[in-house]
Amino acid sequence: MKLDLFDYSLPQKLIAKFPIKERSSSSMLVMDELGNISHKMFTNLLDFLNKGDLLVFNNTRVISARLLGKKDTGGAIELLIERVVKNKVAYALLKSNKKIKLGSRINFVGGHHATVLERKQKLFLISFSSNVSKIIEDIGELPLPPYIDREPIQLDSERYQTVYASESGAIASPTAGLHFDESMLRELQNKGINHCFVTLHVGSGTFKPVKEENILDHDMHAEWISIGNDACDLILATKKNEGRIVAVGTTSLRAIETIGRKNELKPYEGDTDIFIYPGYEFTLVDMLITNFHLPKSTLLMLVCAFSGYTEIMAAYKEAVDNDYRFFSYGDAMLLNRNSNARFNIPS
Repeated sequence: MKLDLFDYSLPQKLIAKFPIKERSSSSMLVMDELGNISHKMFTNLLDFLNKGDLLVFNNTRVISARLLGKKDTGGAIELLIERVVKNKVAYALLKSNKKIKLGSRINFVGGHHATVLERKQKLFLISFSSNVSKIIEDIGELPLPPYIDREPIQLDSERYQTVYASESGAIASPTAGLHFDESMLRELQNKGINHCFVTLHVGSGTFKPVKEENILDHDMHAEWISIGNDACDLILATKKNEGRIVAVGTTSLRAIETIGRKNELKPYEGDTDIFIYPGYEFTLVDMLITNFHLPKSTLLMLVCAFSGYTEIMAAYKEAVDNDYRFFSYGDAMLLNRNSNARFNIPS
C-alpha cells in the first residue's frame, strides 16, 4: 500500500488556526454506510443518534508539556514532555540548533534544571531537579500542534481542552471532543444516549508523518490507555441491546479496538500501538465522530479503513471544495462504518 495514495491537496487557508466562537457551531460532514454525503452542523448530531446508543469519550487532559530552557553553553533548547516515568524523570523530545550530548544540563527560569540521561530513538530520558508536575505547573506552555504555527494564547487554555477532560497526561487534545459543550451533553443525556469514558494520552507520534513508501513498513508509536470496568460493561450492554458504539475521535476508537481484538472484553491499562489501515476488520465501533486529518497520516489511513478508501478521499475533496475548516480547531465528520471497506483496499 503506497503512501502517496493517502495524499491530498489542501489550501493553507483551510487550516483552522483559532477555535470558532461556540464549540458546537462547527460544520459537520456526514457520510452514511454507503458513502453518501450530506452537509450539516454539529448540533445536528442528535438527529443521527438513537436512544440506547453509546458515545465513547476520551477524557485525557492536555498538560503544559512545552518547556523552554538553555544549555550551559547558553544555547536555546526546547523540551516537549512525552511521558512521565517517575516524579522527577520523563521522556521528552528535544529541539536544539546543535547536537544534544548525553549528560548535558538544561537550565530553566525559576531555578529549575534538568540533565539528559540517555536517548531512546527520538526521545531523550531526562532527570529533573524537581517533580515534573511542579515544573510544568510553574513554567510549562500548552503545546499547540505544529500546523497551527503560532504561540498559545489564553483562549487556548480553555478551548484546546474538552469540557470533560479529567486525566492529565496528553500533549495533544483528542480534538473530536472539542465540539461538545455542556448544553449538548445534557441534550444527549435527555434523549437517552449513553456515554462512557476511556483514557488515551495522546503523544507526539500523532503528528509523526509516515515516511515509508510502503505504509506497512511504518513503525507505529505507542500511547498509554486505560479502559475500566464501567466502560467495558456499557459497551457489552449496548451491543447486547443492539445499540451502536459511537467513538468520539480516533483516540477513543483506537483504545476500544485495542481491547476489542482480545477474546474477552476486559479492563486494560497499558500501551497500545494499534495501526489501523485499509483491510482492518473492526470489532466494536459502529460510528465515528472525527475531525479532518493530515495528508499521509496514520489517522487518515484509519478513517479510510473505517468508511472506505474511495469514499473518504472523495469526502475530503468535497470538504475542500466546500471550505470546511481542517485539523484540530476545524470542523467535524460523522462517519458510519462501511462493512465493505475492508475489501476496498487501494493498490
